[in-house]
Amino acid sequence: MVDSGIFLLSVFKALVDVALWSLLGQGVVGFLAGSRRDTNPVFQLLRVVASPAVRVVRIAMPKVILDRHVPFIAFFLLLWLSIALAWTRRLLVA
Repeated sequence: MVDSGIFLLSVFKALVDVALWSLLGQGVVGFLAGSRRDTNPVFQLLRVVASPAVRVVRIAMPKVILDRHVPFIAFFLLLWLSIALAWTRRLLVA
């Protein structure tokens, strides 16, 4: 039972990490591409990969939060979730 829990926790952490790295890469590519980031294929790919996490955060946040701030909030929430999942996995394995 514990092995399947650790496996599911690891899978969930991997999904969180993919979204986290996609948001980080999207930020870097967006900074480097400047105003032409919307036509950059790498930026578009990273946006597609990170869009489920950004949509979930947009639904959870109040409407007062601007749409351009949602990816930043999603990044920091995913960062803390990744840290919490790594800590929980370490407690279960030890």
